[in-house]
Amino acid sequence: MSKRILVTAGGTGGHLFPAQALAVVLGSKGWEVHLATDERAARYGSDFPAITTYYVRSATPSGKSPFKILRVLWELVAGIIQCRKIVSEFQPDVVIGFGGYPTFPPIVAALLAGIPTCLHEQNAVLGRANRFLGRFVSALAVSFEDVKGADMFSHKTILCGNPVRPRVIAAAKKRFVPAEKGGTLRLLVFGGSQGARFFSDIMPDAIARIKKGSQGRLVITQQARPEDLDRVRAAYKEFGIVAEVEPFFDNLPERIAHAHLVICRSGASSIAELGVIGRPSILVPLPHSIDQDQLQNAKELESVGGAWPMLQPELTAKILADRLQYFLDFPDGLIKAALAAKTLGRPDAAEKLSLQVEKLAGRTGDIL
Repeated sequence: MSKRILVTAGGTGGHLFPAQALAVVLGSKGWEVHLATDERAARYGSDFPAITTYYVRSATPSGKSPFKILRVLWELVAGIIQCRKIVSEFQPDVVIGFGGYPTFPPIVAALLAGIPTCLHEQNAVLGRANRFLGRFVSALAVSFEDVKGADMFSHKTILCGNPVRPRVIAAAKKRFVPAEKGGTLRLLVFGGSQGARFFSDIMPDAIARIKKGSQGRLVITQQARPEDLDRVRAAYKEFGIVAEVEPFFDNLPERIAHAHLVICRSGASSIAELGVIGRPSILVPLPHSIDQDQLQNAKELESVGGAWPMLQPELTAKILADRLQYFLDFPDGLIKAALAAKTLGRPDAAEKLSLQVEKLAGRTGDIL
């Protein structure tokens, strides 16, 4: 008997990476995996193990303009019509959504067809699309024990963690090798499409404030926007720092494993990967987000002692420099944080979620 699943996710790494991790596990169990997403997925989803990828129409509500609201509604309705045809032809056993408004049309189409549905929430705050759809789906899977906004769905909520890709599991096998006092300290700095500019601005200024005798002990790997590459590279060269500055790293899990300290935003995938691999971090939550999900994510890792959150409006080059200087002088503090971070990791999240998918499909046991 064939086992078919339609996986749907917004076209960003934060949504697609856990969806990909689940798809790999289900594929190994003989499931036929199809993906519904949006055009943005071309950057992150090229190696997604799906038999077919459907690009569905959707839109994200923003602003209060009646014209914009009508346009969003039109796109969502058009997406639902498109997905009803997909569901009718494909006839999946289960449809699972990983957040973002591109999940809305496929999940609604599945609900209308009476197909079992599941949502996965990566963040410590329930996203708006998941918040709306949560009352209708069969099950809600979460990544943290306490997810804000999920209380009303506690009767159908399962804790499984945030699935990570196989290359993250492989990178987690690399043991954390502490920096030696007076030796090299390897930093990894990345901020995603919305955060790289901030780090390109603050990092060179912070390095300039570190003791002259300490600057050369830093080895920096940093993500930067293409337009910022030259100035960031020039700054590090001036300080005598060995640095690799590029717009994108396709082997980020391996680079996390190689780092003594990671400086990054606190998106859900970053938190999950830092936990599974077990590396200390300075987290700078993306400000101005409606739900402050990145701030809550950062607090989860801080609560176990694995990270130091710093709010962007309050973070200055001097504050960051002082923290980096401390770790250059006393690197042993990073050992405890690395071990603490690993306690939050859930390397079996994809396997746990796959079991729930099979239960929803009626393959094994009872749901939840």
